[in-house]
Amino acid sequence: MRGLPVIMTRTFLIRALGALMLCLLTLPACAQEGEGALKNIPPTGIAVDELIQRFASKEKEFKLAREEYTWTQSVKVQTLEGNSVDGEYLQVFDVLFDDKGKRIELIKFAPQNTLSRIEMSQQDLDDIEKRMPFTMTTDDLPLYNVKYLGQQQEDELNCYVFDLSPKKIDKGQRYFEGRIWVDDHDFQIVKTYGKNVPDLVKAKKGEENLFPRFTTWREQIDGKYWFPTYTKVDDNLHYTMGDIHVRQVVKYENYRRFGSKTRIIYEGQEIKGAEDQKNGDKGSK
Repeated sequence: MRGLPVIMTRTFLIRALGALMLCLLTLPACAQEGEGALKNIPPTGIAVDELIQRFASKEKEFKLAREEYTWTQSVKVQTLEGNSVDGEYLQVFDVLFDDKGKRIELIKFAPQNTLSRIEMSQQDLDDIEKRMPFTMTTDDLPLYNVKYLGQQQEDELNCYVFDLSPKKIDKGQRYFEGRIWVDDHDFQIVKTYGKNVPDLVKAKKGEENLFPRFTTWREQIDGKYWFPTYTKVDDNLHYTMGDIHVRQVVKYENYRRFGSKTRIIYEGQEIKGAEDQKNGDKGSK
């Protein structure tokens, strides 16, 4: 295993708290790459506390709205030795509803996993599902320190910029730590940069469970909601036995509101009745 005592998981473990703190201290500098200048100026026409409550309310609305949508998601994770890919995990699946209106994932493409120096863990999969498409709702606000930094241009959008950190880390819980960009018109997050914490270490068992830094971009869907469409990871994870270069891309495509025009396919067959149940329209297909 290239000198490693055990197979590492890509929900990867920390070598030490100092390494984690160093990573967190470098987040702001990394997050500014490719951005306009960060201007240390107050929000326009609104107090900071009111702004936070406003975008958190919009985020809750967005989170609930996304639960009414289907989409296609692809996940690619690679390890690199120099410039060469030496292992890859790839999966493409549809996020749909079954005939009872329950959220399901139907795998479309999943070639053999060739990762050998790391492996995907349940925390990785949970992060991809829940924390890489990060939301900061009114329900989440009590858990986080929210620091207003100023205004910054993100492509054609003017954004309010905030740094987030968990107020405390409870056992068995995971959190986001990093930076968010909030559109000053729609008051929704349009970009996220940071990492999921805590990293997990079991020194006695020699396990190291480290998590990479990531960036998630959103795009406006149906002219109203800013949904995540692309997440990118390009990070070196610092294991005790040596660094591992990891790249990851998550794409979210083909968003469709669950309704009369949505076809639900399960095991190659179209499920009848799911749309009718959702819309209360027995004539829908």
